[in-house]
Amino acid sequence: MASAPYSPRAGADVGPAGRRVTRRFVIGGLGALIASPAAAGCRTTEREEDAVPPSMSPSSVVDFPSPTESTLPLEVTLRRRRSGREFGADPLTVAEVGQLLWAAQGITADWGGRTAPSAGALYPLELYAMTSSGAMRYVPDGHRAESTAERDLRADLMAAALDQEAVGRAPLVVAVIVVPARTAAKYGDRAPRYADLEAGHAAQNLLLQAVAIGLIAVPIGAFDDEAVGGVLQLPDGQEPRYLLAVGHPPA
Repeated sequence: MASAPYSPRAGADVGPAGRRVTRRFVIGGLGALIASPAAAGCRTTEREEDAVPPSMSPSSVVDFPSPTESTLPLEVTLRRRRSGREFGADPLTVAEVGQLLWAAQGITADWGGRTAPSAGALYPLELYAMTSSGAMRYVPDGHRAESTAERDLRADLMAAALDQEAVGRAPLVVAVIVVPARTAAKYGDRAPRYADLEAGHAAQNLLLQAVAIGLIAVPIGAFDDEAVGGVLQLPDGQEPRYLLAVGHPPA
């Protein structure tokens, strides 16, 4: 059912009863952007090879390095995958962030096919990545990202995620957002289901990629939808489905 592609503690948490749970980028230097944990007292580091001029504005863009291939067998990756909530203080490199985003929604075919299957190849997902210096939206076309915020959103996201510390401490938090309208024109009432299935595919891709490059991660589904949407300033019709906290293993 192909169609023209759209262009332009273990496991997920469950929220408490009675609570609904369900713009190219770098800010202040890319090394800082993909860097320090938000928790007080955590060490901040910056890698010179990742740095860019601090004068870049919110309309800045980062072009990620080309994705690489891991030598870790898939079966070993599956066996090693565990949810981890404690992270080391070291930042992720630009290449690591790009590799994770590519694993979730990267383009793998000349016609636009991506790493995660999509009903009708309509791709109803958006990925937002948050670090100590701001937020960015992944653009699969060109394997790049556009800035959406100049400040650290992780503390606000942590509050929206029922104060789960992993969201505030992780050097990188990726939000998986669904846009059901992209799928509804073809699949009608089943569009939300298909979009949610795709969000799961993309999240698992990212979690396995994290293992393959020596990182740890935890998927989080317990959060206030409206609060997360407000923190990320999501446009109408975009709905958060997952938060993925990622970092290096603790020392």
